[in-house]
Amino acid sequence: MLACWTFLLIIAGALVTSNDAGLSVPDWPTSFGSWYKIPKLVGGVQFEHTHRMIAQGAGLLTIVLVIWTWRVEKRRWLRYLALAALGTVIAQGILGGLTVLFYLPPAISSAHAALAQTFFCVAVIIALFTGQRWIEEQPRVEYDQRRPSLFTLTLLSIFVLYVQLLLGAMFRHHGLSWWPHVVHAAIVALVLSWTAVRALTVFPHIAAVRRPATLMLALVIGQLCLGFAAFLTRVMWGRDAVQPELPMVISTVAHVAVGALLLATAVVLAIQVWRHVPVAFEERLAQTQRDPSGAMS
Repeated sequence: MLACWTFLLIIAGALVTSNDAGLSVPDWPTSFGSWYKIPKLVGGVQFEHTHRMIAQGAGLLTIVLVIWTWRVEKRRWLRYLALAALGTVIAQGILGGLTVLFYLPPAISSAHAALAQTFFCVAVIIALFTGQRWIEEQPRVEYDQRRPSLFTLTLLSIFVLYVQLLLGAMFRHHGLSWWPHVVHAAIVALVLSWTAVRALTVFPHIAAVRRPATLMLALVIGQLCLGFAAFLTRVMWGRDAVQPELPMVISTVAHVAVGALLLATAVVLAIQVWRHVPVAFEERLAQTQRDPSGAMS
């Protein structure tokens, strides 16, 4: 539930940015001087205040998650992961407030956007680790002897996606030109396609790897189409618009939402590869322990 709610929060945040509504509610942590009164939801206020209300819901759900995890979960590392989620959502709220208090500085606003997707990934992997399939399934382990390994490719995919996330956030918050984001999109498409195709061609029989790899490849294609639409509506057609136009808002919000799904999918794929397709280093280490000289036994 927290992951779905956080995805809704990302969409709400994208609506705020795309509609230039970031300062529609000029104070923080109150809204027009009140802690609890709902202002008239007109103009940009409807986007900004709704975003704040959804963010408060995410904070409450995270607190419930932490309490539940520490009461019933026996895996200590998962309990600490829940605490990390709480720390992330608190930091996210503070960054959101600073964007208002300092009048939308690009660096803080971009960090706010990046941390939101980080929190979404944390919520997704907590859902993965607490799912019945993860707990009950017996991992089908196959050593990966290719270079670079599939796990290395998944980490590279996460890295280039984060860079793209920051470039896109800086562009949307007027801290960077459009071209670094567009140029890097080609790198992202290449790396993620390489990763997904490697997973699908070498390990198609491992369902836990095949499913997120297939989804990632589909999301890459969709994200490229949405990115092109967002570029046309924002840079080419909407540069002289007095206010954000509906096609630009729709394409940009969809682009942000699919980007969040793409990053979460890449993280899930990395975890599943780590579990089911570990690198052959473990095999070589076992051989070294049996024969320290390195000779064939």
